[in-house]
Amino acid sequence: MISDLASLMPLWAFAAAFAVSLIAGVVKGAVGFALPLIIMSGLSLFLDPLVAVAGVILPALFTNIQQVTRHTRADIWDAMQEHWRYILIVCVMILIVAQFITLVPERVFYLILGIPVVTLSLIQLFGIRFHIPPHRRRVAEWGIGGLAGSLGGFTGTWGPPTVLYLIALETPKARQMLVQGVVYSLGAVSLVLGHLQSGVLNTSTGPFSALLLIPAFLGMRIGFWLGDRLNADLFRKITLIVLVVAGVNLVRRGIFG
Repeated sequence: MISDLASLMPLWAFAAAFAVSLIAGVVKGAVGFALPLIIMSGLSLFLDPLVAVAGVILPALFTNIQQVTRHTRADIWDAMQEHWRYILIVCVMILIVAQFITLVPERVFYLILGIPVVTLSLIQLFGIRFHIPPHRRRVAEWGIGGLAGSLGGFTGTWGPPTVLYLIALETPKARQMLVQGVVYSLGAVSLVLGHLQSGVLNTSTGPFSALLLIPAFLGMRIGFWLGDRLNADLFRKITLIVLVVAGVNLVRRGIFG
């Protein structure tokens, strides 16, 4: 395993990946989202994008499971029943789109990741609100779910569209955390299956992704503690600003190389 990791990256890059995952875990524990975004944005700065995608897969799966298991089974089942169409299209699109990731040129990949990160982070940062009326809900579920799943299949993150979707439904904050956990957990299962099939998650990248579970879980514990003591809205805004900066840099790399 050590020799496989050494062939993927130098020691300094692994240490940097460890630090990025720790920070992502802290944010995830404190505000409930952004772990895949931070890991992908961070790792893509110094690793091959496909290695970055592989790195995010297992931390995304297990931290989301940890998030959702803080709720009761009855609440989880209720959330699944209410949002089953959204969950279904997200999971299906992740499975499908993940099969095409190896065909995407590196610079195009940076744009696919960077543009949505910047756009969706700015929408949340400036508090732009959308409203989905009841008679448009089914269309929104399929449409936004398809967008989120497609983004997830390529980049390993489908959180921002999901957050905006729940806000547009005027979902209460506590309920948002539950639904996010359910969507992220089931989507992460699809991500694992999709990239086992695509070859992105393999005997070399799998151990790397598994090792990143350590800082991610440690960071989440710190984030849970911080979330009960800090101003969550301020922490969220700082996170979004960091994501905008990282996203702009990814767009720059996509345009200029």
